[in-house]
Amino acid sequence: MSASASRDLKTGGCLQGRVKVPGDKSISHRSLLFGAIAEGTTTIEGLLPAEDPISTAACLRAMGVSISPIEAGQLVTVEGVGLDGLQEPDHILDCGNSGTTMRLMLGLLAGRAGRHFVLDGDASLRRRPMRRVGQPLASMGADVRGRDSGNLAPLAVQGTTLRGTIVGTPVASAQVKSAILLAALTADGPTTVIEPSQSRDHSERMLRAFGANLEVGGEMGRHISVKPGATLHGQTVVVPGDISSAAFWLVAGALVPGSDLTIENVGLNPTRTGILEVLDQMGANIEIVHPRDVAGEPVGDLRVKHGPLKPFQFGEEIMPRLVDEVPILSVAACFCDGESRISGASELRVKETDRLAVMARQLKAMGAEIEEHDDGMTIRGGRPLHGTALDSETDHRVAMSMAVAALMANGPSTLARSEAAAVSYPTFWDDLARLHR
Repeated sequence: MSASASRDLKTGGCLQGRVKVPGDKSISHRSLLFGAIAEGTTTIEGLLPAEDPISTAACLRAMGVSISPIEAGQLVTVEGVGLDGLQEPDHILDCGNSGTTMRLMLGLLAGRAGRHFVLDGDASLRRRPMRRVGQPLASMGADVRGRDSGNLAPLAVQGTTLRGTIVGTPVASAQVKSAILLAALTADGPTTVIEPSQSRDHSERMLRAFGANLEVGGEMGRHISVKPGATLHGQTVVVPGDISSAAFWLVAGALVPGSDLTIENVGLNPTRTGILEVLDQMGANIEIVHPRDVAGEPVGDLRVKHGPLKPFQFGEEIMPRLVDEVPILSVAACFCDGESRISGASELRVKETDRLAVMARQLKAMGAEIEEHDDGMTIRGGRPLHGTALDSETDHRVAMSMAVAALMANGPSTLARSEAAAVSYPTFWDDLARLHR
């Protein structure tokens, strides 16, 4: 199928079988970055072979890091260059469509004294806000410049010697926190990050495993302190399945009559499991099978069966733990009898697309009753949805969410720009075809 052709989406049937979702995107990015600045070799099993981590690897290679080819099912090796071994690249570092790559690179590069870097990306990434990282880094002495007073790419980073400091972040963001922690590794003194609520903690867990002098304290683990000077050592990293990708199967399995799915090897880090809490609130039939611990991260298999779902509501307090799952939960809400309410989700307006607007637009095209708010949406479920011409609007999570909505619609749908799914889940359409009965 050509990239520009619309994909036919099936309706009806059920979903049955076992599926392994791609490796966790957050952990994939971090294993590459931390491996690059460690001493020795880092071996990564299960790294997500999708566009975003490939962008991170390409930027690191441009600065002299040797990384083996990233291919599905293959081990990836990273030959670390040490904390200060990154070379000044001879061209612009291309972050593609990956906000994580750009934001974490800012933290990684700000302290590389005497070296100059320029970060750029695609048209979508050039519209995404970067000052949220540049501003706290500036309080450590970083020199980051760009369009809109340093808020928009392309961004120029002049490496300087950074000072340790105490940084309070205005929002709970794992990307902002991780950028500061990366910068803190080579600052001239200790740095503490204080978050308003705890965001996903993959960086803290992994930096510790690599040997960083890092402590987590404060109420709910909101204070993270790094003392510079420790050497990072290459590790063996096993990347669990991404719960944000598993979310599409969890909702589809719960919604589609006759479904029984097992999603294998899913990361169950408590800073990421908001989706399970909301599905529990909805009465979804989900069981955690064979819970275990892999390389400091909790992991398990998730079995989901179809059953009736109740409407739900959630707000700002849970958002750091399920921000990526809001699009698929908005689909679930359409099939619950009654009113569901999502609030505290204004962050979704500055993702790959304005996800609140896009999901409301696409679901309304199917006949859903949705009221959009500045920070969320109210969805009145229980109305039948009809198949229609849909569009991912270039957003991977929208593409997969609409595929699930189409399964439950009366009549067939088509999806324009379905190839967007490859950003985080390159085999999604193959898995859907295999599981659909």
